[in-house]
Amino acid sequence: MIRRLDLLDTADDGITESEVFRLALQHSIAELGCVGGAVYLRGPMSALRLVYSTGLPSSLTRAWEIVDQDGPTATARAVRSGEHVWVAALPSDLAEPTAPLLSQSGWFSVPLVHEGRAIGAITCLTSDNEEPTPEQWTFLTAVAEWTMNRLRKMPEPARLGTDLDATAVGSWEWDVRTGELVWDQAAMKVYQTEPRDFAPGVETWMKVVHPDDLASTLAAVERSIHTHAPFEAEYRVRRSDGGYTWTRASGHVVLDDEGKVARIVGKGWASDAARSTRDALSRALRYMSDAFLSVDEDWRITFANLEAERVLGSAGEMLFGRSLWDLPALRHVPDLEERCRSGAARSTAAGFDITLAETGRCYDLRIVPVPGGLTVYFTDVTERRRREAEQAAAVRAAAERASRTAELTTQLAAATTSEDVVTAVAQRVLPPFGAQGLLVLVLEDERLVHIGSVGYPAPFLRQMRGARGMELTDADPAGRAILSGEPLFHSSREEWSTAFPEVDSRLPTDKEAWAFLPLAVSGHTFGVCVIAFDAPRHLTSEERTLLITISALVAHALERARLYEAELTRSEELQQALLPRGLPTVPEATAVARYLPAGQTSDVGGDWYDLIPLSAGQVALVVGDVMGHGLSEAATMGRLRTALHTLAALELPPDEIMGHLNDIVGGLGEHAYATCLFALYDSTDGSCTVVRAGHPPPLVVRPDGSARFPEIAVNPPLGAASPPFETTELELPAESLLVLYTDGLVESPQRDIDQGMSQLAGLLAGEAGRPDLEELCDSVASGLLPGGPTADDAALLIARLHHVADRQVASWALPEGPEAAGEARRHVREQLAQWHLDDLVMTTELLASELVGNVIRHASGPIGLRLLCSGTLVCEVSDASLTMPRIRRATDTDEGGRGLQLVNALCERWGSRYTPDGKAIWTEQALPGTADENESAGSPDSPS
Repeated sequence: MIRRLDLLDTADDGITESEVFRLALQHSIAELGCVGGAVYLRGPMSALRLVYSTGLPSSLTRAWEIVDQDGPTATARAVRSGEHVWVAALPSDLAEPTAPLLSQSGWFSVPLVHEGRAIGAITCLTSDNEEPTPEQWTFLTAVAEWTMNRLRKMPEPARLGTDLDATAVGSWEWDVRTGELVWDQAAMKVYQTEPRDFAPGVETWMKVVHPDDLASTLAAVERSIHTHAPFEAEYRVRRSDGGYTWTRASGHVVLDDEGKVARIVGKGWASDAARSTRDALSRALRYMSDAFLSVDEDWRITFANLEAERVLGSAGEMLFGRSLWDLPALRHVPDLEERCRSGAARSTAAGFDITLAETGRCYDLRIVPVPGGLTVYFTDVTERRRREAEQAAAVRAAAERASRTAELTTQLAAATTSEDVVTAVAQRVLPPFGAQGLLVLVLEDERLVHIGSVGYPAPFLRQMRGARGMELTDADPAGRAILSGEPLFHSSREEWSTAFPEVDSRLPTDKEAWAFLPLAVSGHTFGVCVIAFDAPRHLTSEERTLLITISALVAHALERARLYEAELTRSEELQQALLPRGLPTVPEATAVARYLPAGQTSDVGGDWYDLIPLSAGQVALVVGDVMGHGLSEAATMGRLRTALHTLAALELPPDEIMGHLNDIVGGLGEHAYATCLFALYDSTDGSCTVVRAGHPPPLVVRPDGSARFPEIAVNPPLGAASPPFETTELELPAESLLVLYTDGLVESPQRDIDQGMSQLAGLLAGEAGRPDLEELCDSVASGLLPGGPTADDAALLIARLHHVADRQVASWALPEGPEAAGEARRHVREQLAQWHLDDLVMTTELLASELVGNVIRHASGPIGLRLLCSGTLVCEVSDASLTMPRIRRATDTDEGGRGLQLVNALCERWGSRYTPDGKAIWTEQALPGTADENESAGSPDSPS
């Protein structure tokens, strides 16, 4: 508190009276946490006049501008007693009607004392309805003393007395019951009445009021008497010279003990100056550029300026007294009444746009609440809204173009082929520019070759492709754009013809405007993108700049796509070279296969399949998958396939073959893995030995149509396994289907592998007897991959297995002595005679004799002989030894070593393999009538 008083003492000596009141009020309110306050000074006839307020709305202070000094208010009591006064809030039903604030908050008042007499008071409205503490009363008294000290120091006539006396404000009291009217001297001056002519009755007042204003003023009095509301009116009074002057009056009612109006106490003052100001304001409103209306609380028009009359299409006298929404010009505005009432209900200025049906003009209608009604403004915003709409449309168009450019950039980034690039440009560039045609040409061998188009007729495109494209020449806009590296824009056919008169006959058939955008990367122009329009089209500078920017994006995307296509072609050629060119035709099985590359990727996969003919009616069926994609994976696949051929040719057992492949994959690095399934099928007995390393099991479809996945021992993938590998033996009926596949065929992001395998079995169930395996293979591929290539490549091998008939196989046990060779020759002669293969008797006898002699000399019994006639003639000799024969070159002095050389010379091919009881050495000869060049393409008929 002391600091606040010290702060007040620092105020300049020259501050005004209103500044003194402001400082006193603000510090009092701040110190006691009040919501507002006022300063009152004593006036004539026991009236206290409001001279300054803060924190209180005008609606509250208007009724309290003049306070009766004899009333119950805190201000009046403080002035009467000369001491500070506290008035607590009272219940609303107990408060005096003349002092309604008593029922709202507590009030305190501190008198302003001048020469021992209270001339006013500082009054504040509390927020918590608590009386100030003694310390706070001391502070407030000190503030009041500071205020009076400051007022005393002011020179005449700026001091308090001048301020009180110079203002012509009269006070009056009217006894409602007796009609007695009392005016003070100031009131007589305001109402142009000499004291000698004044009679203390209301008739005196009525005589001086202008007849036109009397009725409305009396109505205001009656309204105050009946509603106890404050009285307020403005009317003209007669001057002594016979003219009239404007005055204003305000007051409040005073009730008796029965709650009836006993008297009205008020004040009056001349308002000519204010009236002149209002008249000037009225004239300004009358001629202002915006339409202006004033309406009362019932929305009836009370004032309209000239612009409002013009906008609404009615003269002023036709507007006054009518509701706003009943006017013909506004009658058809949708929801006008609802929107107006909603805006007025917020008690703050509100506005919205309306469009007049008759003129089509758009107006901003603003509603501003004022005492006694509202003001309504109509501002013509037609042109502004049109510009805003154009700007908004331009912003939307720019945003749409920016969005489409971003979408184009994203789509171009994902484009992997030239077709993808053309599609992206057609979808993202043509629509926002209103274009209908797109043509992309690239340079190949100094000629312009068409690689993609939209909206051009077929005859024109055929013309573009004639003689492998167009000649590159400066006489053509496409050629000039490429040679100069500058874009060309032709807004009409006339501009084209003017620029290139010699090529007028080659104009596109139905296009009217073009943009030729060169495609350049790293300073090298390799093509042109042509944007065409069906109607003449002048592109703005902004649109041209945007198209040039887009062409740079297209150029880079197209260059990437062309590089990708070239890389993809090389990758696919490499992969095709690593896969079998065609499956061999063998009597043991009829097989078809499909390799399905992955889509939307430049990396080739590592899936492969194979069918490897072996000896004695055996064939190996293989499918595998190197994990990952890329050239290195494809190369690994080629290495594994080659190694598998080599290992299978050695006729090693399936588990040993898989062990060797595991070593190869393990040597490629710790992150190299592959899956593989190897099936060794023996057509002589229908047995099939299967080993799989991390690969899905095969599907077997039996002749009766049943399809199942046999239980095959599971081994880890190659590169992660530890030999030995576990194998599984199957017995497969003749004409069964053995189906091998990779996971890419049955597994996808939308389908797990179990679902895919079940679908595969469903597609092949009952299809064992289907004659066309090629058609069956395509049906399976399309059924499992209906949408074409997926994220992973896939391989599929379907083989129909055949059995060798009993009549095509003959076997004998031979003695272990030297006589075994002769007995072997006899068996050969007799069996070949039965098979009508007399031409092969001599050679086969020699081969059997040589093989049996080799066993007798270098191995041990028991000795077996087997002949197999199925596509070729196989002669096989078995023994119990595990020592494999090796062919070697014999010198002139060597006694042995020439037997196997003789065997190699007499047969097509020969070899040896391990058996469960030892080993077997076999030879293979072509059957008579089989041409050498066709041996790999077909099988001879089996002997009957």
